[in-house]
Amino acid sequence: MRIHALDAEQALASLNTSAAGIHSSEAARRLAEYGPNHLEEVAHEHLLLRFAQEFTHFFAIILWIGAALAFAAEHFDPGQGMARLGVAIVGVIIINGIFSFWQEYKAERAVAALRQLLPQKVKALRDGEIVEILASELVPGDIVLLEEGDFIAADCRVIDAFGLRVNLSTVTGESLAQARNIEPSAEELPLHAKNIVLAGTSVVSGQGRAVVYATGMRTEFGRIAHLTQTAGETSSPLQREIARLSRIVAGLATGMGVTLFLVGQAIGLPTWENLLFAIGIIVANVPEGLLPTVTLSLAMATQRMARRNALVRHLPAVEALGSTTVICSDKTGTLTQNRMSVHQLWVGGAFLPCADLGMRAHLIDDHRELFVNAALCHNLKEIEEQGRHILHGDPMEIALAEIGRKMAGDLEGFSRLDEIPFDTDRKRMSVLCETPQGRMLYCKGALETVLARCQFIHFDAGLAPLDDAARTRLLAAQDEMAGAGLRVLAFAHRTVSEEGMPEEEQGMVLAGLIGLEDPPRAEVPEAIARCVAAGIRIIMVTGDHPRTALAIARQIGMVRSEQPVVVSGEQLRLMSPTQLQLALDAPEIIFARVAAEQKMRIVEALKNKGEIVAVTGDGVNDAPALKTADIGIAMGIGGTDVAKAAADLILLDDNFASIVAAIEEGRAVFENIRKFLTYILSSNIPELIPYLAFVLFRIPLPLTILQILAVDLGTDMLPALALGAEKPDPAVMTRPPRTRSERLLSWGLIARAYLFLGILEAVAAMGVFFFVLEAGSWHYGDFLDRHQTLYLEATSACLATIVVTQMVNVYLCRHPLHSLLSYGLGGNRYLQIGILAELAVILFILYTPAGNWLFGTAPISGTIWLLATTCAAAMCLLEELRKRWLRQAVQG
Repeated sequence: MRIHALDAEQALASLNTSAAGIHSSEAARRLAEYGPNHLEEVAHEHLLLRFAQEFTHFFAIILWIGAALAFAAEHFDPGQGMARLGVAIVGVIIINGIFSFWQEYKAERAVAALRQLLPQKVKALRDGEIVEILASELVPGDIVLLEEGDFIAADCRVIDAFGLRVNLSTVTGESLAQARNIEPSAEELPLHAKNIVLAGTSVVSGQGRAVVYATGMRTEFGRIAHLTQTAGETSSPLQREIARLSRIVAGLATGMGVTLFLVGQAIGLPTWENLLFAIGIIVANVPEGLLPTVTLSLAMATQRMARRNALVRHLPAVEALGSTTVICSDKTGTLTQNRMSVHQLWVGGAFLPCADLGMRAHLIDDHRELFVNAALCHNLKEIEEQGRHILHGDPMEIALAEIGRKMAGDLEGFSRLDEIPFDTDRKRMSVLCETPQGRMLYCKGALETVLARCQFIHFDAGLAPLDDAARTRLLAAQDEMAGAGLRVLAFAHRTVSEEGMPEEEQGMVLAGLIGLEDPPRAEVPEAIARCVAAGIRIIMVTGDHPRTALAIARQIGMVRSEQPVVVSGEQLRLMSPTQLQLALDAPEIIFARVAAEQKMRIVEALKNKGEIVAVTGDGVNDAPALKTADIGIAMGIGGTDVAKAAADLILLDDNFASIVAAIEEGRAVFENIRKFLTYILSSNIPELIPYLAFVLFRIPLPLTILQILAVDLGTDMLPALALGAEKPDPAVMTRPPRTRSERLLSWGLIARAYLFLGILEAVAAMGVFFFVLEAGSWHYGDFLDRHQTLYLEATSACLATIVVTQMVNVYLCRHPLHSLLSYGLGGNRYLQIGILAELAVILFILYTPAGNWLFGTAPISGTIWLLATTCAAAMCLLEELRKRWLRQAVQG
């Protein structure tokens, strides 16, 4: 039988223990049987193995094959420069592997963070005596002592309680402290039982004793830890797109290389020359600089996002956030401030906003007993810190005590004598105080339980009998306040004779109602409005009460309709996966009272519907969902270490509005990747055409493999990065998110890069190559030695032309549709740096002995530069005409 369904004696008996605890010898035996009370770590792949995997994916295998063929060619036909090629390709593999490893690497800190949340020592009963032991030594059957401020180290069944209340927010998401008693519970789950306290939570007020029934990974806390550890790593949309792109490009390159190798063999090319040709085809079509460029671009985006208070822990999350279609947001501490405050009063028969108290001084005098009650009726501790008196305890009581002290003024002469503590049956607490007017009883609690103990009510005109009309007004006021998401408490008082406390607090005067709220963050409504404008759906997923959740959702603009769908955790538990997915079709839906695994179910259901899901949260209970989502967003200030370790992105200011800024940057990242992908792929065609011409028309090879690598990893790298640093388009947050089916490598991008820009560059490069050969009196069919000056000048001219056209192309790629004249040459200082770096690299390659030796080049004349620049200008003009035609087609 479930332990929370048993009474205290039966619970102790079920664990073979007593109220005096277990013997030390039995504790040692149980510790050996059940193990230490700490969280175990699921075995993971060794770090070195994960690092090695970065060098064995499909993209890397293609390059390994190319390097192996190059070394084989050098072995069988020395002196052809193939060894240098092999070394260069291996260098590319190493660079890509290191960058990819850092991109994928995530430190496994969630378990360590969970351990840090648990207390190191606890007070327990062993051998009938109170002893202080390590939390890791707790075993089932131990009796632990609970006091205000204690963290709870294991799942326990309460056997003795005096005003005991616990903060469950880190495990269940509850924003309000929950009372605990010793009575058996009919609840299905221990999470909701009033006689259970859970590991990882804390005691807000009161004291008690409890028997440990679950330790370590058997606790609810441990179960959440297990969910977090075993939740599958979710690849981001960008990771999936890059992997798809890598397979397509690598497969295409390999297929073309093998096919044309066979063609070369068929037409009688020498084997090693033909192999060189095949390797050249593969290298020309594989964008070796793509992965490093993507990674560095994401890293630059993380720096921009950090300046906007969003810290990225996982690089692909940058783009994933930009493609988010749904945000599942926690309520407490994310949409709200996670602190209780008095919002509204009902006194004298009318509502009074808290903000108006200062302007209604006469009310303070007329209803002073209400504020005295709020100031005195609590279980808070007052501690002096740095010369200030700070209240510690339940946030709700702190809010009441603060406004009570502020409004009641001087409380000299008031002292507390006795207390009737709060419990879940009474739903109220009372304190007996000595006052200048004599002894007074002050009571606060739920209206339905306080109202039954009152005989009079305080209106502005004075005391009045508490008749049916007054009761109706009170209940209507409570409903209106509760409908606004307020936690409503009733306050009552009466004079007391010298004999002591009156039995069951009868005949009191109802002084009024106070409504408290966990107020929404001021910036959240605007942030939600921007998300809605950007086509992003927001769903509240909270452990709090459905009525509170709905009221907050209305306040912040998340819910606008009259009848939104509100699903409780119990309803969700009974839903099948299909029913849940159908329920998520509702335009406005809120999930309340949900547990950790249920949050995961919601995320998984949304992903099954094709949504790209972001989850926000700050508690331990949020960690599994944060890890399962496409992107997890944790709060940096109020969030637990567990949530931060499981998240991809951390909001440094706990500001929901920072998510909007991060989404804007994320959307810009995807667009920027497309820009530099267009730029990088454009140069593949002028790298490929020379090899096709070489084998089909038997001309000298216009571009060597090392020169191709010089373009892909040398001249193109920094300009591509500059495109990755482009600022977000002002209109980016007015467009809906891209669909999951939208590809990074679209047909439009392929057509523009390969069939237009690439062809123009190839025509220019080949034209300049033949111009140099013609000027050197070369005739078709003449043999040119690869060390001959004319050949070196011609290949250098071909390489220089590709670089010059790419210098122009980087500006053309800044926008797929807008004219270069509309955004000019400025606005991105990295572009100027990239162009200067590109120019420096090509000058090194062409005009230094080291560059000439390494890349097989020779200096070229000014005429060649002029011709290359003219070709680039012509390319710019043709691209501008194409964009203009497209704009007219779109507008038409």
